[in-house]
Amino acid sequence: MGIIRFLKDWTLPVAIATGTVCYLTFYFVPALDTIGDQLGPVFDVLFPVFVFLTLFVTFCKVDFHQMRPHRWQAGVLVAQLVLVAIVIGVTMMQDAGSRLFWESLLTCIIGPAASASPVVVGKLGGNISTMSSYVLLSSIASALMIPLVFPMLEPTADVAFMEAFLIILEKVSYVLLLPLVLGWVMQHYVKGLCRRIASVPDLSFYCWAISLSITTGITVKNIVHSEASLLLLLSIAAGTFVLCWVQFGIGRLVGRHLGEEINSGQGLFQKNTALSIWVSYMYLNPVASIGAGCYVLWQNIINSIELKR
Repeated sequence: MGIIRFLKDWTLPVAIATGTVCYLTFYFVPALDTIGDQLGPVFDVLFPVFVFLTLFVTFCKVDFHQMRPHRWQAGVLVAQLVLVAIVIGVTMMQDAGSRLFWESLLTCIIGPAASASPVVVGKLGGNISTMSSYVLLSSIASALMIPLVFPMLEPTADVAFMEAFLIILEKVSYVLLLPLVLGWVMQHYVKGLCRRIASVPDLSFYCWAISLSITTGITVKNIVHSEASLLLLLSIAAGTFVLCWVQFGIGRLVGRHLGEEINSGQGLFQKNTALSIWVSYMYLNPVASIGAGCYVLWQNIINSIELKR
């Protein structure tokens, strides 16, 4: 019982540790190379599947009548825009060496709210419905900002606005809009099964923990294989740690004034790091993706502290 209790209390750190240990085991044990090569594509498929399941279960509980714009959502979007503008200004004044550090921070600010953020909001006692609608708004805002901002930082980046906008929306739609639509259909036409799914305690939370374990393994892989210097990697890790708390604090402050402290805090600081990593590889420097990789670890440590309180 003690072990089960520990796993329930510290699900997210356990998921992070599991992903880290699993990847490093396959990396340092040559006899596992073949198995690792075979499992790689499997995990590439499993990750979006578990993100989809996380949201599908969540949307079986959402009150769709509450999914309308709220003041706190506008406040968080404005705060995000201000942070993006500040970091862009600082980045453009840096030399090539320092620019990578600031670009890695930018990817952790400009990205949309995490698809799984309604799960944490629900566990913390916030409003799942308004958080779900904010994830949609945030995804659209990021899809607009990224193709506008990145060419300013990397003039050689091949970023056609409409093409990048549609690609980002497509990636978000598979794991966000589809489960939302299916959740609505379940609530209206398959009510019995929907109630049974929604009644399973913390089902979406544990689906998300599996996704986090896979994400952590990918993050560790990117760090291990990175060509960046140790000093730059440590700087990025420290910078994203500070940024994580800054965004969390600003989000909470905005929410305190606009009536949704829990939702605002999660909305600004909990990011869709998988999308941030992808856009870093596509439009910036692959080293910048290390920032989003470190950020996912910090944000889930903060989530663990919040959930434990």
